[in-house]
Amino acid sequence: MPLTEAGIYAAALRLIDAEGVEALSMRKLATALDANPMSLYYHVPNKDALMRGVTRVVGGQFRTELPEDVSWQERIRLLATDFRALAHRHPQLMAYSITQQPDFIRADDPFWIALTAIVEAAGIPRSEVPEIAALMIAVVVGVLAAELNGSLHRWATLESPPANDGEGPDPADVAPAGPDQERMFLLAVDTLIAGLEARLAAGGAVGH
Repeated sequence: MPLTEAGIYAAALRLIDAEGVEALSMRKLATALDANPMSLYYHVPNKDALMRGVTRVVGGQFRTELPEDVSWQERIRLLATDFRALAHRHPQLMAYSITQQPDFIRADDPFWIALTAIVEAAGIPRSEVPEIAALMIAVVVGVLAAELNGSLHRWATLESPPANDGEGPDPADVAPAGPDQERMFLLAVDTLIAGLEARLAAGGAVGH
């Protein structure tokens, strides 16, 4: 079967999902495709271009149903949880993309298109929509990055510092061993929504 960009990206994604980004190489990818390594360079010039192509393919998989008969707040929650679900389908790639590819969300990205439409529908002036949406994405991907690399779990299970009397913390005050990371993610999203509601109230705008 002749090599195609789509086939190369699909094989690369399978390797990333199985072994991680660091394990991916053009030679290993060629072996998976039963192809000469040099033949890959006719389609992708280097690993950076390969990673960008795979990221675009995964970004294009983002789909969400956003019913018009629910509030803009609920549409944001649905959008964010669907984005999180996509990240968990391909955690190795998404962790890399979030931290290493600042342009992994672009103007034609389905997530960006949907989010900016919701923010504008909420009542934010069109001139302010990109800035507000960018800040919301920064928070969402930051929380996801911490979740995917394990930092969120570690931070949520840190013990409280010892009291001044030298005694250890009360067991009731110690974070649980297994934090509900989905609940924490939704808490971050709800905090964003509350901030946007406050911004709209301060500006005299009314969200629908």
